[in-house]
Amino acid sequence: MRLVLLSPPGGGKGTQAKRLMKRYSVVQISTGDILRQEVQEGTEIGRQAASLMEKGELVGDSVIIEIIRRRLEKEDTKNGFILDGFPRTIAQAGSLKKMLEEMNLPLNGVISLEVSDETIIRRLGGRRICRDCGLEYHLEFKPPKSSGRCDKCGGDLYLRDDDREGVISRRLKVYREETALLVDYYQREGLLYRMDGEGEIDKVFEEIINKLG
Repeated sequence: MRLVLLSPPGGGKGTQAKRLMKRYSVVQISTGDILRQEVQEGTEIGRQAASLMEKGELVGDSVIIEIIRRRLEKEDTKNGFILDGFPRTIAQAGSLKKMLEEMNLPLNGVISLEVSDETIIRRLGGRRICRDCGLEYHLEFKPPKSSGRCDKCGGDLYLRDDDREGVISRRLKVYREETALLVDYYQREGLLYRMDGEGEIDKVFEEIINKLG
């Protein structure tokens, strides 16, 4: 199974990707996770991406495409993959199509999770991450037992820079202006499945599985 997941930032594609990964025994490829790791390790790509990510802007196509190419060439992608966070633009989608044709790895489908801006701001604004173990919490939906402290390791919980309200608004603006055009692109390609991403996680997952068959 080879899939692309589309949604606004905080739309639930990461959560659903992890479930689909287990269901189909494939790997999840999250450009966001890869970029954050590159930033943390201080690589050349990480340095290029850091300032853009902090502002909620998109990282350049050449950087992202190179990251994806290197990842798809790894052995663990042979059984399939789920792309989470890529492509984000029509240009990236065209590069991905060409890349996958060269590798003889055509997509099986593209899932578009549709979520309102109000829901996105509520989800991301309340998210907190443990600095030590990376465990995620939410002030409303999954609060820690002790305010500001991780239940697992006692680490400090923090709000990511790109989850601050001003940055969220800019990220949504970028998404609506550029990434949302991919819905029409993949509709024309005959690969698109539109899904309501506002419901319960289990229900959304069930509907995705039913669509994919």
